[in-house]
Amino acid sequence: MSSSVWYVVLGLAAALLLCCSQPTIAKEQRHEFVVNPGGVGDEAVQRRTIVTANGQYPGPTVEVSEGDSLVVNVVNNATYNITIHWHGVRQMRTGWSDGPEFVTQCPIRPGRSYTYRFTVAAQEGTLWWHAHSSWLRATVYGALVIRPRDPVPYPFDFHGEIAPIMLGEWWDMNPIDVIRTATRTGAAPNISDAPHHERPTR
Repeated sequence: MSSSVWYVVLGLAAALLLCCSQPTIAKEQRHEFVVNPGGVGDEAVQRRTIVTANGQYPGPTVEVSEGDSLVVNVVNNATYNITIHWHGVRQMRTGWSDGPEFVTQCPIRPGRSYTYRFTVAAQEGTLWWHAHSSWLRATVYGALVIRPRDPVPYPFDFHGEIAPIMLGEWWDMNPIDVIRTATRTGAAPNISDAPHHERPTR
């Protein structure tokens, strides 16, 4: 065969591979967190009004694939300033979306909103997001699950569902009041009341 025929054959083979492969295109994931006071608790824990995201404690789980862009509009209906920190996310040229109050952004004041925009690049796994204003991170937080981009497999044998488990602390008083009391008295903040609660046996 002549070299020009080989080029045609190779060109057709390359075109066929490109047409038959279905590369995954990164998506833009949009979410809204409405931060406001809400009631939580059950028969084991006295019902309390705490600041939550979307009325959930812990807050919503955000699931993305590596390479996706995340757009999260945070509406602050609470009485405290708030920011959201995306713990462990590499903020590539989007430092204003990192969330530490008065470090990378001004707080979202009550009655206002702010939209976080960033791309989750070159990382996979389970991270978390949390409030980064005072002690609101005690009640305003949730999981951030970053899956491998299709068709990249997990780095381990996996056949099933992923269910993040969120661990947190619980106070029988408003966490903001816990830190305010510590600041006013100069003492260490009260330890979490969580170990003191036992679920009733049935």
